[in-house]
Amino acid sequence: MTDSPGEAAQFLTRNAVDALPEGELERQFEQGRPLRVKLGVDPTTPDIHLGHTVVLRKLREFQELGHQVVLIVGDYTGRVGDPSGRSSVRPHVDPAEIDENALTYQEQAFKVLDRDATEVRRNGEWLDMAMEDLFALARTATVAQLLERDDFAKRYAAGEPISILELLYPLLQGYDSVAIESDVELGGSDQKFNVLLAREVQRAYGVAPQSVLTMPILPGIDGVQKMSKSLGNYVGVTDPPEEMYGKLMRVPDAAMPTYYELLLDFPLDPDLPPRDAKRAMARSLTARYHSDDAAAAAEDRFDALHVRHELPDEIEDFAFGANGDPVHLPALLAEAFGISRSEARRLLSQSGVKLDGEALSDEALDLPADRLDGAVIQLGKRRLKRLRRL
Repeated sequence: MTDSPGEAAQFLTRNAVDALPEGELERQFEQGRPLRVKLGVDPTTPDIHLGHTVVLRKLREFQELGHQVVLIVGDYTGRVGDPSGRSSVRPHVDPAEIDENALTYQEQAFKVLDRDATEVRRNGEWLDMAMEDLFALARTATVAQLLERDDFAKRYAAGEPISILELLYPLLQGYDSVAIESDVELGGSDQKFNVLLAREVQRAYGVAPQSVLTMPILPGIDGVQKMSKSLGNYVGVTDPPEEMYGKLMRVPDAAMPTYYELLLDFPLDPDLPPRDAKRAMARSLTARYHSDDAAAAAEDRFDALHVRHELPDEIEDFAFGANGDPVHLPALLAEAFGISRSEARRLLSQSGVKLDGEALSDEALDLPADRLDGAVIQLGKRRLKRLRRL
């Protein structure tokens, strides 16, 4: 625990991108009262991944220092869709789907947050407003202000459409801060425009403007693009232990310092070999969202498959016909794994296909059905089928 306002502010801003206005958080701490710390989330998808936990963990730190966290579930802003970082208009999301996602998202957030110290609100409580109130909100900003947003500015310059609804989004998010009288708002660094504009909306309504803390965006397990379910480079907090551990072992070495800084409570040891550092990270994070025993079992399973090269206990069967014996391997692979025959030939030429652990080549594209019956065929490191002759 920290003692002085300065120490508390230094602790909470240590890994933030922005803490604005400069020195404001420390001044707020000097008031000697619990602050209302806001995070708004739009449940357009049901699941939380490790990228979301970067901000959630920062909220947990505020909770541990005695401040009141307010988690706003954007059941109304989710119907608009946050345009941050978007190069096109977001597709409409079914309100019923948003409501369903909101329940899942909220429960998953409590894997990080202290449930008893979290105030959960839905912004439909106040955004289901009369038209006159919406007009009043719309008067708090100008079109010129909104077009200063980098993503809006790029789309406007490129002649790409920007809907009126999207322009309203930052104002709706700002009104959330008015409704709950937010002292501090957290968000990813891509939210900087929105959370700063909220200060102007608060001023317009006579509410003391919040301070702002933005956090870095966690790269996905590809190490390049931000973690996203739509990009397939994510680790979900409810992923099974073996899947979570295996995904984390794919994080590139270059991204490891960021993962340690944002997800773990200890720094990356520069003297530790990258493989060992990755194992420690995967084990620690798997244990956090499951258990120590589950993490140990996941690590052993990973070693069995990728170090000892043992086959898993359960392998899906694939039944093949053998009317034309011998069996043409490219056709079999295409049907068994849903790839093209040309891709199958390429993998065979690169020794990317194994039969009972033995690498096949493209020198023998046809094999007797009896040799294939009961054998395990493996594509790459993870895809296996046990062949059964019809």
